[in-house]
Amino acid sequence: MPRQFWFLWVGTLINRLGSFVVIFLAIYLTSERHFSQSQAGLVIGLYGVGGAIGTTVGGVLADRWGRRPTMLTAQFGAAALMLTLGFAYAYWQILAVTFLLGVVTEAVRPAFMAMMIDVVPDRDRVRAYSLNYWAINLGFALSAVGAGLAAKANYLLLFVVDAGSTLITAVIGLIFLAETRPARPAGARVRAADGGMRTALRDRTFVLYLVISLGSVIVMMQHLSTLPIAMAADGLSAATYGWVIAVNGVLIVLGQLFVPRLIEGYDRSRVLALAALIIGVGFGLGAVANVAWFFALTVVIWTLGEMLQSPSNAATVAALSPVALRGRYQGLSSLSWSAGTALAPIAGGFTQEHLGDTALWLGCFGLCALVALGHLITGPRRERRITQLLAASAPADAPEIPFALPPVVAEPVADTPNTESRV
Repeated sequence: MPRQFWFLWVGTLINRLGSFVVIFLAIYLTSERHFSQSQAGLVIGLYGVGGAIGTTVGGVLADRWGRRPTMLTAQFGAAALMLTLGFAYAYWQILAVTFLLGVVTEAVRPAFMAMMIDVVPDRDRVRAYSLNYWAINLGFALSAVGAGLAAKANYLLLFVVDAGSTLITAVIGLIFLAETRPARPAGARVRAADGGMRTALRDRTFVLYLVISLGSVIVMMQHLSTLPIAMAADGLSAATYGWVIAVNGVLIVLGQLFVPRLIEGYDRSRVLALAALIIGVGFGLGAVANVAWFFALTVVIWTLGEMLQSPSNAATVAALSPVALRGRYQGLSSLSWSAGTALAPIAGGFTQEHLGDTALWLGCFGLCALVALGHLITGPRRERRITQLLAASAPADAPEIPFALPPVVAEPVADTPNTESRV
């Protein structure tokens, strides 16, 4: 892997190791600040709204301003806002700071992913995303334990450590990361600020892929909303839910690094279809699960699907992203995940309340089956687009070489001019 990739990887691991606040935010707001559940829900919801805005703005800035300045600005801003949130007491202050924190925190993601695409050749991207995904889950698993210990000592310590880890990540970027945005040809016309985003939104191949993938996101996010409710209805405690869901992180840490070799050489669309089916089977078995070990088994199954889905999805989004619009495409991809995360508890909760758990879990299987079918049907079209982009922009993997935007970048647009080159 390129040297710059490993600096990105180390930054990810350090940042995730100190990601204390999001894990315990709901508990902090209700137990320490004594807000109601609805007030806490509004705060967390505003964080999500800010994140949706951040991914979009960050994607545009990553292409227009550059990956490195976008990441650094957002990371230093996130560290300052995290510390500010720890000292905020009035409810309106917490609302405002949390919203801004969501904007800057999620603005990092498109720029980070665009930089990774810039420095890692297409042949190595599945491996790169698996390594990065492994670091995210290892950091998350360890931070969950650390956050629990820190909360026992002092809730303010959560914010201090979280801000500190973000600050360290920003300093690593400031010292070791170079700008990777591909250079524009001299005299190239710069499109209006939203022109590139319009191009991405009019890319039917890419948007259709996001729509299909949205189904998998909605199903996977049930583990944070309807799964604990279903387990509680079967008489299982919150602690039991905790260790059952921890199986997800343990499996990813132990097995994710073997995934690239496992799927190497296989068609991306078929891997995504298989992953969707495995996820569907895992959640579908929830219809007959009623004891802790059975729920743990369902987590094992859908985690295997997630392990196949995550790097394949990231590699597909990267391959479908024109060189000049990588930040915007990554921003839209992150936005689709934010939308799925928001829709999951709404759709799942409605189904669970009005139709019952059996209908919910069988519906999850049915939705994943449709997702798998969608990947198989649209896969050949995606591969043709990927082949076109790779053939037309081969030099773009070396950021220092000026690029020429591929002549076909978004259907049905026939002639897309060069554009200026997220968090």
